Amino acid sequence: MRVIAGKCRSLPLKTVPGRQTRPTTDRIKETLFNMLQPYLPDARFLDLFAGSGAIGIEALSRGAERAWFVEQNKAAADCIRQNLKFTKLEQQAVLLPMEAHAALQSLQGQEPFDCIFMDPPYDKGLEKDVLYAFRDASFIGEDTLIVVEASLNTDFDWAEDAGYEILKKKIYKTNVHVFLTPKSKHEGVKES
Repeated sequence: MRVIAGKCRSLPLKTVPGRQTRPTTDRIKETLFNMLQPYLPDARFLDLFAGSGAIGIEALSRGAERAWFVEQNKAAADCIRQNLKFTKLEQQAVLLPMEAHAALQSLQGQEPFDCIFMDPPYDKGLEKDVLYAFRDASFIGEDTLIVVEASLNTDFDWAEDAGYEILKKKIYKTNVHVFLTPKSKHEGVKES
């Protein structure tokens, strides 16, 4: 695995040993970042369920101003630390080695992120839990772009009732990227 483009282009990244994380392939990462590029210059970027940190590091390499990495697995958090040090991006990064909901609590009061990427464990409903938790968060603005990586059979029919507009879905062989943005805060939002 490597950084694809930007100031850290071609630098190799460590991955977490074992099967606890699913590193995004270079081809999928390149497709994703071609779509994200307009959002990245000087962006505040959140990499939630960050694994090795490859997505947040790619965002920093391509011009994001600062990235927050949330990862509760100790081995994965250590891997993120090592990758940030190797790419010399530590000064632009904040690592939150904790469970996602605890991290969201600690981020309350922050100004809105420009872009949030989350890649939770598949088929556990975590993306729904997190998106509902985002609804009253200070760090979600009307222009915040949220990208969820999920398995192909993940249902997002509830997203509109939760207060999100699905902008697009990019379907790959084994997974999907769903691009969402909040509808105006609380307009047409139903409780979960």
